[in-house]
Amino acid sequence: MSKQLVKLRTRTSRDGRKFTYFLDYQDENGQRQRIALGHANKRNAQRQRDQKEREVSMGIVEPASMKLSKFLEDSLARTGKQIRESTKVGYRFAMRDFIGVVGDIDYKRITHKHGEVFIQSCLDVENSPATVAKKLRELKRLFQLAVQRSQLEGNPLKNIRSPKVPKKKIRVYTPSECERILKTAREIQKDSVLQWDLLITIALTTAMRKSELLNTVWSDIDFENKAIEVSSKKETKETWEWYVKDTDHRTLPLTEQTIVLLADIQTKRPEGYPYVFLPPERYDHIQQLRRQGKWTLTSARIKVVNNFTRLFKQILQRAGVKSGQFHDLRRTALSMLLAKGLSKYDLMVIAGHAKFETTQQFYLAVEDKLVDRARVATSEGFGEILARIWHAPCFEGQNEKGQQT
Repeated sequence: MSKQLVKLRTRTSRDGRKFTYFLDYQDENGQRQRIALGHANKRNAQRQRDQKEREVSMGIVEPASMKLSKFLEDSLARTGKQIRESTKVGYRFAMRDFIGVVGDIDYKRITHKHGEVFIQSCLDVENSPATVAKKLRELKRLFQLAVQRSQLEGNPLKNIRSPKVPKKKIRVYTPSECERILKTAREIQKDSVLQWDLLITIALTTAMRKSELLNTVWSDIDFENKAIEVSSKKETKETWEWYVKDTDHRTLPLTEQTIVLLADIQTKRPEGYPYVFLPPERYDHIQQLRRQGKWTLTSARIKVVNNFTRLFKQILQRAGVKSGQFHDLRRTALSMLLAKGLSKYDLMVIAGHAKFETTQQFYLAVEDKLVDRARVATSEGFGEILARIWHAPCFEGQNEKGQQT
């Protein structure tokens, strides 16, 4: 019988009432290693011992034990450019907060309980349920990647349930509001270097995101076929690196009127400026930042135009629109397309969503017109009965069958 290389042992708790299993073995350098399994399930512990036995006997070197902070950086380094820079930022913030609650401990010691404690701690400091749910998704993803990379046997946060997030009402501009916003944008154009009227017009007619619009170059415009291409950009001398959210690219239609407007502004722009909506002065400044190494992928997403949100809020205020944001132009465009008969699948393609659930979640409520349909159904089903019971004036002089007497 061959010698057992990995021993399965137990460790008793301080009060002597409980115990957990751990593995005891020597690594390839002859150093003793102990791995806490964190549970008392004999079957699972034996299975983990057998797996470790195979690894040790084959000379497989186990990944070094890492604290959570090191584990995060190791995971991001392995992932590289497979995810957006903004996603990496989200992972870092989530792990920072997680470490703040559970401590910078070995990532293999994380258990279900740590996840529960973290969620409650976030809620106690009044993080919104949506924020907590987002942090939990990011942490789960990090640990799931470790499972896929054979660093962990299982995801310790897999069964943690996110707090319920109330659905937000979709903000859609009315036709009157759209008209006032566009009119105001045209009025302020003489005092603004940014072509706000054209920018808002294209947003309303294509449902493009702000970042997609601000990173559009003239080669994306197909004047002959009346279309605009939403595509990622490579790092070149003239353009900076930028990636489309969710999808690789998509082609969107342009109306005859928007084609004329784009052609007109193209003739007025100096030669050598590739970006459609970016003022030449801002482009020159960004090029300077690039030469100084002060421009990143995140900058290309949120810093193309300074004070963008504040300036758009000023337009809304002057237009007499009480609330809203630039992204609501996209929601307005998509809801209009639904109302005009596009299918939900067509809408997903136009919107550039990677999953139908995203389209369903954010825009289906707008298309359903549920309140209006329910009102009609209720009126048809109970209107006459309620009117007779409550003696509505419009039903005076009618008999029990609702016939005129």
